[in-house]
Order: sequence, then C-alpha cells, then structure tokens
Amino acid sequence: MKYLHTMIRVLDLDRALGFFALLGLVEVRRRDTPQGRFTLVFLATEPGAPEVELTHNWDQLEPYGGGRNFGHLAYEVDDIYAVCERLQAGGVEINRPPRDGRMAFVRSPDGISIELLQRGEARAVCEPWTSMANVGTW
Repeated sequence: MKYLHTMIRVLDLDRALGFFALLGLVEVRRRDTPQGRFTLVFLATEPGAPEVELTHNWDQLEPYGGGRNFGHLAYEVDDIYAVCERLQAGGVEINRPPRDGRMAFVRSPDGISIELLQRGEARAVCEPWTSMANVGTW
C-alpha cells in the first residue's frame, strides 16, 4: 500500500495557495473540471513527496464547517523559528508558538490545523517565542 495524499476543501483557492506557499509547498499538478465545477490542486514539499490535495468547488459560497475529528497536517522543518517568522510576515497567526523550540501550530485560511515540528533536536529556546501566548485553537 502507498500513501498518496490528504484532501482538504478550500473556499478561496488563491488564498489557500498563498498560505501553503508560505509553508514551502509547491504545486505539482492541477486539474480543472468544468462539468463538475471544481478544481483540484496537488501540493507537496517537492515532486514525489506526499501530497495535499486542495479541492475548490466553484459554487461554494460559505466557509466549510470544521471538526476537531480531522486532526491536523504535520510537517517537519529545518528551522522552526524561520518558518514561523516567514508565516508571521505573511500575515499568518501562530496559534501555538514554538516556545519549546520543537513544535508550533498554525491554521490555514480554511481552519485546517498545521503542526510544524523541528527536524532533529529542539532549537535553543528564545524570544519572542518563549513568552508568546497561545491564540485560539489548533
């Protein structure tokens, strides 16, 4: 058995693509289906890596309801502080800051929880992350 992808529905495709680009994902393929009125965009950290499928239903006008039962997507990163700084600079709220130098959580524009984990050992604890409070839920 081979893991292929995880699918999430997005309301605003451009906004979702911008968020995932800030995370470092790239578009590996796209399929527009006019007869079904939807677009599928597959993203990965690099071609051949596990993918996230963004499904954009063209006629969806209201945000999708979310559920904590989905859980989250998780990505291992080389420098958790640099990734969180890049996300913040792009307007993304850090819901659970990397106070421990190891783990952080953010949410996509559609409310999908994204866990960021430091590759290898935790980074040295430092500000502004150490004293930053949690915001919202993740």
